[in-house]
Amino acid sequence: MGTLRSSSQYYHVVLSRIPPRATPVFHDEEMQRRVWGRRWGVYNDVGTLRTILLHPPGEEILVMTSDKYDPEIDALIDDEEQWYFRDDKGPDLAKMQDEFAALVRVLETHGVEIVTVGGAPRDPNAMFVRDCGMVVKGGAVISRMGPVGKTHGTGRRGEERFVLQKLAEIGMPILRTIAGDGLLEGGSFCFLDEKHAAIGLSFRGNPSGAEQLRHVLQYQEVELIQVPLPGYAMHLDGGIVMVDHDKALLNVERLPYWFLDTLDELGIQKIPADYREGSMAVNCLTLAPGKVIMDDRAVYTAERLASLGMETILIPWEEISKHGGGIHCSTLPLVRERS
Repeated sequence: MGTLRSSSQYYHVVLSRIPPRATPVFHDEEMQRRVWGRRWGVYNDVGTLRTILLHPPGEEILVMTSDKYDPEIDALIDDEEQWYFRDDKGPDLAKMQDEFAALVRVLETHGVEIVTVGGAPRDPNAMFVRDCGMVVKGGAVISRMGPVGKTHGTGRRGEERFVLQKLAEIGMPILRTIAGDGLLEGGSFCFLDEKHAAIGLSFRGNPSGAEQLRHVLQYQEVELIQVPLPGYAMHLDGGIVMVDHDKALLNVERLPYWFLDTLDELGIQKIPADYREGSMAVNCLTLAPGKVIMDDRAVYTAERLASLGMETILIPWEEISKHGGGIHCSTLPLVRERS
């Protein structure tokens, strides 16, 4: 007579004792610590910052040379490698590095863990790490960049690989990579609160990419609001950055009117940046609720935030900003506290 162990029913009996379990969900904090070593990701865009990804400006910046000056746009530009620099001469790398070092000092002073990522040796855009991913609960969604270079593989597409490899190296889960014909860049992603996020659509982010991100967020019970950006606006972070749980710093010229109504419906206080500073002020980094690192030229907006009881930490960013990116563009938070 056969035994249970030798029968075809054996695994049915065993598995009834040790069934697989779909819950706790992937981003459950205890489960993340058990499987991935720690809790990864963010619940919102303002919780106290714990871990951040950076790429310090290096020798790759020096590919932007004065012989590429185009008087028509009053800037250096390379149409093939797809970079630009708003000056008639090449960048001052030492000054850029000093500005970046000021950011690092503030982060270190506030106990933020810094993860540094590399990049291609001829890619001067590599420092703008924000665009390479969208960090959500439990991990990251890797972007698919829009610009494609013709000669040296620059033009930003390919930066995603360096970021993905670094996140995998430190053990952070990759929840998805934008694929197919999707285009999406992290500078256009914003958590409004724990249940609502926004994605800016432009020539650097399309509905295919947004739909792929929505697939991830729906399992986290987060509604994704698609925001078509006006004109040649590139990223949503030129129009809005959350600076507290219920406060958003805005450049209203970069946002559609109906989206402003949406912020009202969500109970988010709208704080317009001073008209003299616009996106330069908005492109900031929130360290904790009501505490913001901002370009030191945005003095009027800093005063406005201070009048509302918020703290601003001003750092120099003039030389880096000529390359088209602010403090927000240059930072990718990997872990934030919930509050």
